[in-house]
Amino acid sequence: MTNEQNMRYRDILISPVKECAKYIPKFGHGRNGGFSLAKFQALYGADAFYTWLGLDNPLMYSAHKAAGGITSVYRQIGTGCERLVREIFMDALGLDASDVIWSYKIMEPNGTARTLSLDGRIILDKIPNTAIRARCGSWMAQAADALALAPPIRQAVTGVVFEVRQGYKCKDSKRQNADIANAANAYANGYIPCLMVMSAQIDDDIVARYAAAKWMILQGYIGTSPLVSTFSFFDQIIGFDFVQFMTDNQEYFQGEIQRILEKLMRAE
Repeated sequence: MTNEQNMRYRDILISPVKECAKYIPKFGHGRNGGFSLAKFQALYGADAFYTWLGLDNPLMYSAHKAAGGITSVYRQIGTGCERLVREIFMDALGLDASDVIWSYKIMEPNGTARTLSLDGRIILDKIPNTAIRARCGSWMAQAADALALAPPIRQAVTGVVFEVRQGYKCKDSKRQNADIANAANAYANGYIPCLMVMSAQIDDDIVARYAAAKWMILQGYIGTSPLVSTFSFFDQIIGFDFVQFMTDNQEYFQGEIQRILEKLMRAE
């Protein structure tokens, strides 16, 4: 990997997270664009009940800012991961931007069409390098074995679609139901659905439910099978050493996160 590529990748990953430093709590008044400390104290200070309790304290503002901002940090790390995965797929596999994203349309009960999309895609026949294509094809065959796919489904598979998460602990049934519907649509279109989690932080119940829906699941483990580990998948199948990339840039990433968290914790 060249220095230019390294800088580009780390910027793709961390740029969305930098926006979190600008987070300002809205306190249920989203149209106002957020409240400064002074406006917060005026808002809560004008509320008799909150004033009696002392909730107009600057520390309360700081707590709200930190809580909302940290939620945003996780969300924006996920956004950075999605973008980086697509960029790596394009560079390492020789795919273009239209190849690495997949979407489909559904009809709402009111008759309007809605477009749903997953975060990444690998189409086997689009990979120009024969050795890389064979490697990805072998992984897909092993994934089909691991998922115990029926022969007609295996024969129809032309690629893999990915839902990329930084971690997955929230038991949001609406999100899970949507992903199960995504899996059904993926198989209907000839793709194996794969949940790619960058960290090892995923709820066991979520793993069980997605596995039952025939999702391939990769988690942020190091040194295990590419059928289990996100990083082994990148190293052995995609041909990108994700562990080395993160290790090389660890000090930079930690410094940026430190700066963002310090700003979020201050009542200003």
